[in-house]
Amino acid sequence: MELQNSVKEALNALYHHPDDAFRMEADRWLQNFQRTIDAWQVADNLLHDATSNLETLIFCSQTLRSKVQRDFEELPSEAFRPLRTSLNTLLKKFHRGPPKVRTQISIAVAALAVQVPPEDWGDGGIVNWLKDEMTSHPEYIPGFLELLTVLPEEVFNYKIAARPERRRQFEKELTSQIEVALNILTACLKISELKEQVLEAFASWLRLRHGIPGSLLACHPLVHTALSSLNSEILSEAAVNVISELIHYTTAGNSGGIPVQMPLIQVIVPQVMSLKEQLRDPSKDEEDVKAIARLFADMGDSYVELIATGSNESMMIVNALLEVASHPEYDIASMTFNFWHSLQHFLTKRDSYTSFGNEASIEAESRRRLQVFRSPYESLVSLVSSRVQYPPDYQTLSVEDLKEFKQTRYAVADVLIDAASVLGGDATLRILYVKLAEARTCLGNDHNQWHPAEAALFCIRAISNYVSTVEAEVMPKIMSLLLELPHEPQLLQTVCLTIGAYSKWLDAALDGFPQLSSVIKILLSGMGKSEDSAAAAAVAFRHICDDCRRKLCGYFDELFSIYNSAVIGEGSLKVSAGDSLHVVEAFSMVITELPADQAKLALEKLCLPVVTPLQEIISQGPDVLEKKLARELTVHIDRLAYIFRYVNHPEAVADAIQRLWPILKAIFDIRAWDMRTMESLCRACKYAVRTSGRLMGITIGAMLEEIQGLYQQHHQPCFLYLSSEVIKIFGSDPSCAYYLKNLIEALFKCTTCLLTNIKDFTARPDIADDCFLLASRCIRYCPQVFIPSAVFPSLVDCSMIGVTVQHREASNSILTFLSDIFDLAKSSMGEQYLTIRDSVIIPRGSSITRILVASLTGALPSSRLETVTYALLALTRAYGASALEWARESVSLIPSTVVTEVEQTKIFQALTDAASGVDIKTLMGAVEELSDVCRRNRTVQEIVQGALRPLELNLVTVS
Repeated sequence: MELQNSVKEALNALYHHPDDAFRMEADRWLQNFQRTIDAWQVADNLLHDATSNLETLIFCSQTLRSKVQRDFEELPSEAFRPLRTSLNTLLKKFHRGPPKVRTQISIAVAALAVQVPPEDWGDGGIVNWLKDEMTSHPEYIPGFLELLTVLPEEVFNYKIAARPERRRQFEKELTSQIEVALNILTACLKISELKEQVLEAFASWLRLRHGIPGSLLACHPLVHTALSSLNSEILSEAAVNVISELIHYTTAGNSGGIPVQMPLIQVIVPQVMSLKEQLRDPSKDEEDVKAIARLFADMGDSYVELIATGSNESMMIVNALLEVASHPEYDIASMTFNFWHSLQHFLTKRDSYTSFGNEASIEAESRRRLQVFRSPYESLVSLVSSRVQYPPDYQTLSVEDLKEFKQTRYAVADVLIDAASVLGGDATLRILYVKLAEARTCLGNDHNQWHPAEAALFCIRAISNYVSTVEAEVMPKIMSLLLELPHEPQLLQTVCLTIGAYSKWLDAALDGFPQLSSVIKILLSGMGKSEDSAAAAAVAFRHICDDCRRKLCGYFDELFSIYNSAVIGEGSLKVSAGDSLHVVEAFSMVITELPADQAKLALEKLCLPVVTPLQEIISQGPDVLEKKLARELTVHIDRLAYIFRYVNHPEAVADAIQRLWPILKAIFDIRAWDMRTMESLCRACKYAVRTSGRLMGITIGAMLEEIQGLYQQHHQPCFLYLSSEVIKIFGSDPSCAYYLKNLIEALFKCTTCLLTNIKDFTARPDIADDCFLLASRCIRYCPQVFIPSAVFPSLVDCSMIGVTVQHREASNSILTFLSDIFDLAKSSMGEQYLTIRDSVIIPRGSSITRILVASLTGALPSSRLETVTYALLALTRAYGASALEWARESVSLIPSTVVTEVEQTKIFQALTDAASGVDIKTLMGAVEELSDVCRRNRTVQEIVQGALRPLELNLVTVS
């Protein structure tokens, strides 16, 4: 009684106390209360208490539902019958509401049914029990109908802490009783006020997708009621839900497929088609139109393979879907977008035609179908292209509305791509050019009317990858027209992006630099107009320089003023520091096309405006360099990184990095404490190493010496990832073995001292991530240096400590490192080091296996299952019977109340099969099941982790 009063007081505080702190405290207390075993009795008592108010009833019904779903195992087995009786009494008590309470009680009963075998309910399980209750107590039918509705939904509710095997049994139990359920619902149809509830329950049972023959459903009273209720004001929503489920049902894998369900399809389709006129009925409520449109979209999605044959009947559905696509409300029109994408797939993919036998027949049928669907897709292009136009008041749109509008444009762009796949890009372009020409005419002298032209250009840009580079009818007109358009910022932004999108066409269609210069002038205008248009112009310029580099390389000096203005920031250009990187990349790609001697000079010219500001800062002395804001340095260093990355002249880049090394070293020495600057600098060095490779000569030695010393002082993770790049390039070079050995021993020794317990891993996951990425690189590229080294055993110990870190990237890097060790025989030269590896892994094998099993069963999130499973599989394949015994030892530690003997046997068998080469999918299924069993609720998960204790194992040092 005292607890009941406390619950009432806490609820009163939660809902009515004026002080936020009190409300938060009450909420915390109630959440903690729900986890206690007392919550069962208290919630049950208060639900039966006639004096409980609505807030109490809602909270207690939610509590009871949650307890049944998650904590049913807390109760002794003899508690089932009293619990069922109590829930049944409550279901009757609340059969007319409040609806929220009744729903929670219904879900609780259904969850109880999932967790206990059918015989506990009497003959035939819960469905027959329910039928008997409804027969005996017809006055409570509304409450029982809700239970009948939620029952099939709970099959797929993974909040219920049932074992996977029991869940599968429950699904079989319900599917075997579907006829009984439908008979109950048919009998309830006689009560007119229950028709809506009956239809919703019918839709719920259809989601089980059980194979009832189409011939039986086609003449079933429930189907007939749903079809005849489509025009009913009261029942239309429930009827649409049923018909929608029936449509999906007819194509479900276990329903027998379309041939078996054809009698039902032949009943549904004409009825839905008869609703077509209502799509245009102005008297219809928008929600009603949306419901009808949903049925057409469902038909299109479900029967797309049939529709793709292009029969007369299927074209009627296509025309109806075009009608939906033409609806002024985007939410309605967009319901068809998935259909047009799926149809395009069936029309254009060769797999769709394999049944036609020889190549000639396949080609003929493909041509026929594409011709049949040409007209609908042409209409579609015209319909959707108008939806991307900026509204007149776009500048006043909220952030959310603007985001929604952009998402609409992306969705329309995808539809246009689908259309271009069917019609061909050139044909689609011709349709869109008509829109652009019309918009240009409307534009006239009124620059405020730019919206239609911008919309047409957006669509033209969307299909750029599908337009042939030799298209000569429309593209020259479009390019000429671009020169005439006003430089309104939003329009200019799209003009620039369109130019960039057609860079390959410009390269193929234009002859020489003079023709390109007019296009580049537009891009320059874009760079000077606004920040948005400057960003678009910078991206477009990069595309132009990438695809037209051969034509532009002879005009490097003439173009250099663009680079200078964008990088130095002088003049009228509004290119941001971030967008200037596109310009740097653009010029770097042009340099790549130059001969080696010219490239070296051009690269110097490119580096000069980037390096000069850094030199000026350094010349002012260490104090000035140390106090500079990171962004004042990184803006220049990032540009260097892009130059080193995109100038594909290894010798020129090697020469540049050697000349620039004193500047870079000065920044390393003074700013090693600053993570942001170091990340930027290491990125630049990484790209220099990647581009120059072994041409870097003495510079690489100086670089390694620098990062080796600085890492031990400042522990910057980026020093580790720079080392990874060096290992990749130089790992197999015998002349570098001594330097690399010193490097990795110093780096790993320092890291293992930093990461001595799981708290260290949690606090510095970036160091863990980069450390074990580097270790994996060592295994792949220089096992001869790494495996015999003194740091290898301590790094394995370190990995055991950190496997269960919750940080995704760090955990994945550690698991990948372990997998690479187990797979050592697969790496180059790896086999000769197996003896050393085994001397380290075998003494630790039992502990490693136990940590991996703990990770699978709850120590790591279930999203990591695949990575952990592969590590366990690699271990098992490397150590065979020993690993299987380690796994057996680990799993047997889990109490049999949590994992039964049958479940243990299943995982051992799957591991044995996988170790001998059976498909990993079998193991994955068994692991997922074990994981599900061990995570089914908080209590079970705590028991499992308490038995396996992964964090205690890795504190034991193995000699």
